[in-house]
Amino acid sequence: MEISLNGHAPAEALRPTPLLPPGFSVPASRWVHPSSRLRALLKSEPFVFAPGVYDPFTAQQAMYYEFPAVYFSGYSFAMGHVGSTDMDLYSSVEIADGARRTVSALRKFQLTMAVGDPDAGVSPRHLPIPPLLVDMDGGYGNAFNVARTTELYVGAGVAACHLEDQVLPKRCGHIAGKALISAEEMIGKLKAIRNVADDLGNPDFVIVGRTDAVSAVDAPESTRGLALAVERACRYLDTGLPDLIWCEFPNADRGPVETFSAEVHKRFPEAQFAFNWSSSFKWHAESNPLRWTELGELGYRFIFITLAAIHANGLGFGQLLQGLRRQQQDGYIALQRAEFADGLDLPTRSHHLFSGVAYHNLMGGEYGAARLNRDILEEHHAAQTV
Repeated sequence: MEISLNGHAPAEALRPTPLLPPGFSVPASRWVHPSSRLRALLKSEPFVFAPGVYDPFTAQQAMYYEFPAVYFSGYSFAMGHVGSTDMDLYSSVEIADGARRTVSALRKFQLTMAVGDPDAGVSPRHLPIPPLLVDMDGGYGNAFNVARTTELYVGAGVAACHLEDQVLPKRCGHIAGKALISAEEMIGKLKAIRNVADDLGNPDFVIVGRTDAVSAVDAPESTRGLALAVERACRYLDTGLPDLIWCEFPNADRGPVETFSAEVHKRFPEAQFAFNWSSSFKWHAESNPLRWTELGELGYRFIFITLAAIHANGLGFGQLLQGLRRQQQDGYIALQRAEFADGLDLPTRSHHLFSGVAYHNLMGGEYGAARLNRDILEEHHAAQTV
């Protein structure tokens, strides 16, 4: 069974915008709130897959290939922003600013792709803006810290967040030594998210409640392991606050994934889950890896790979660096040969196209901006550059 990852109608209506020259247009969903868009996707699709990113550029790449949503990973942000591991070493303001810049970049990218490059014969491409779900870790403090972070996220145009029930400073879900706050404290934090989002006029803001109970080494309850995860999930769902529940599993075994779904659905038949198809697991070594269609049927409706962009960057850039060490300039020439191979849909091979030089030249003419217009193309030998 093949599932479309697009998450939007193929013939989405187009509308003009004052941010484009006359004759150009963008998908009408530009003016649908990202939270509302994500809710509609969760309701209509068997599952929503979101690649994990950590900055505007990687999010724009996911948007170009028309993934329906984007996951802004805290671990990836820790590596990309502060060069360290996932242990609350950045603040709420830092990750909220990263999310704000990413949402802004996606809106800008829609404009630049809607222009294409008329002078280079590149046709416009009408891309929907994927809603962004952002990691909120443990909320960076108590319920009032959570409230402030939510205010920053909602104001940034973030569609959704997830909050975990770990003691602060938290640890990556796949690093040993995790401890849980009480269920009551977690519920208070979830309530803070819901109240702030509602007060700011976004009742559609999607909340994912995460429990790390399966592998926590310390918790207020006497129950442990998967049984505690089920208990926590049901307590959180009973409040009506989280829209989805994320149980962090310690490995790729399918048994606990199926059991968790079945046990929670006994009490909450309509419950929806988020699933971390984690980069920490060696899926390539699994004889029967969990497939996204299976997860969707089990109720795991939001699926993501946390460090997708980090690992892809590590592979691609690592290979380039090794080539440069061995072959000097020929290492980069090899990269360009691969970029410009026939049949590739790789927009980043023209960084000018990807970053929107054509758009800025067009709008520079509209705004009368100095040295930004189509007349300067010949002066810069545009035909010889990428």
